[in-house]
Amino acid sequence: MSGEGVGTGYVMDAKRDRLVITASALGTLFEWYDFYIYGVLAPIIGRTFFPTDNPTVELLYSLAGFAIGFGFRPLGAALFGYLGDRLGRKYTFLATIVLMGAATAGVGLTPSAASIGVAAPIILILLRIAQGLALGGEYGGAAIYVAEHAPAGKRGFYTSFIQAGVIGGFILSLIVVVGTQWIVGKAVWDDWGWRLPFIFSLALLGISLWMRLMLRESPIFAAMKAAGEQSRNPLKEAFTYPGNKRRMLVAMNGIAAGFTVIAYTAMFQALYFLQNGLHVSSGVAQLLVGGSAFAGVGSFIFFGWLSDRVGRKKPIVIGYALLLALLLPLYQFMGSVANPALYQAAQRAPVVVSGPDCSFDPFAKVQPTACGKLLDHFSKRGIAYDKREAAAPSVSIGSVTVADLSPEGLDAALHAGGYDSSPVTPDWPRALLLFLALLLLWTLSGATYGPVAALLSEYFPARIRYSSLSIPYHIGTGYFGGFLPLVSQYIVARTGDPYAGLWYTIAVVAVALLTCIVALPETRGAKMD
Repeated sequence: MSGEGVGTGYVMDAKRDRLVITASALGTLFEWYDFYIYGVLAPIIGRTFFPTDNPTVELLYSLAGFAIGFGFRPLGAALFGYLGDRLGRKYTFLATIVLMGAATAGVGLTPSAASIGVAAPIILILLRIAQGLALGGEYGGAAIYVAEHAPAGKRGFYTSFIQAGVIGGFILSLIVVVGTQWIVGKAVWDDWGWRLPFIFSLALLGISLWMRLMLRESPIFAAMKAAGEQSRNPLKEAFTYPGNKRRMLVAMNGIAAGFTVIAYTAMFQALYFLQNGLHVSSGVAQLLVGGSAFAGVGSFIFFGWLSDRVGRKKPIVIGYALLLALLLPLYQFMGSVANPALYQAAQRAPVVVSGPDCSFDPFAKVQPTACGKLLDHFSKRGIAYDKREAAAPSVSIGSVTVADLSPEGLDAALHAGGYDSSPVTPDWPRALLLFLALLLLWTLSGATYGPVAALLSEYFPARIRYSSLSIPYHIGTGYFGGFLPLVSQYIVARTGDPYAGLWYTIAVVAVALLTCIVALPETRGAKMD
């Protein structure tokens, strides 16, 4: 039988396989573009739909909306996983891409809070929920569809294009944002031009539908349907099938949570770190993160291919271990390279804020304490600080105690201490070093993400594969990964330490590594039928 482990009667067909991979990967790319465009434009969405006088608070509100979309992904996974196991892989992920494209275009067409008041953020959140539901069904359908077409010896390689498509969506979102900014100019972009990347999703939807309508149903599902072996209640069976609850827990904690926080640390965490923590100009930061993602996307395909030879588990475990060892040093290195003047000022003359009840609530419109108001001032300017308890509010910058604690006095003292919050553009040597550091992060992401679609497709029984894969995948990616931008930036805002948010990534990856070592079996060569 050709294509061992694929299913009885499997026949190799290179033309069909190319269409399957291309249509599935491009659909995944376009759908993740729709989802990521919100994260890329989070700062401008914050001031449009959640206006305050503090950019940090606006960003946090916007990221809360981003997290809500991820929060609904498990519900979408349950709904579309049920349909995928009952009705088929093809038509289920056709439905998800229509829902995603329509919801994304809706974000671009929603009036601002200045125009319609509180209705604007409410509409935005509803559209984010629709996006989350759609994405909950997309990935599992695309990954399984390709895996069920692939011969066993090429399953990691075939499905790696789905993994690359996820990152491709992020790259495309940055390309469209930067290109639109360049075409329309800053004034138009800030006014209404930022809406165009959302509306552009309608064109991507048309291309995706055209390609996916040419596909046939997966051969394994078609065989199950012909034999009458589909699950009658795949959602229930996913939790009652022998050993499947344990498999889903391992997939959620050991796979989905771990690789997602690494990918989002290379995407959004790096982008916000460069823009907000290091004051690199937004265009340059987007080019650096997007360019390194483009250069690193080949690693997803490479590690998918490698997993067909050395196994799925080994690249993932090694990638996790290297990430734990290198993450903090890499970010410290980027901090010293991206904005040397700011980095040296923080080392030479650290800002220390002292006072009673010296705490900062990033979501409060007005800080209740005098010390909190001082922290709010530094937060707005993206200046790192340390906190001390004291009887009276005070600020020291290096060895100098600031006499005038008014906003003007604090700004003057910061300037005298060498702090400059104006955007910087790294020269070419420093930009290259930043690019290489980010590329290393993307390579580690590729090692942990490239083999995943094949691994998860092989890990679960065919009759409940869509539901069993999608639910833990989207809980892990939705709650652990999707909340990463919000949680990490909240930690940064609370502590004043631009590196503090990285501990969230380290904690999740450490749990994922332990789970994989202890509980994850090797799946390479497993039969798919």
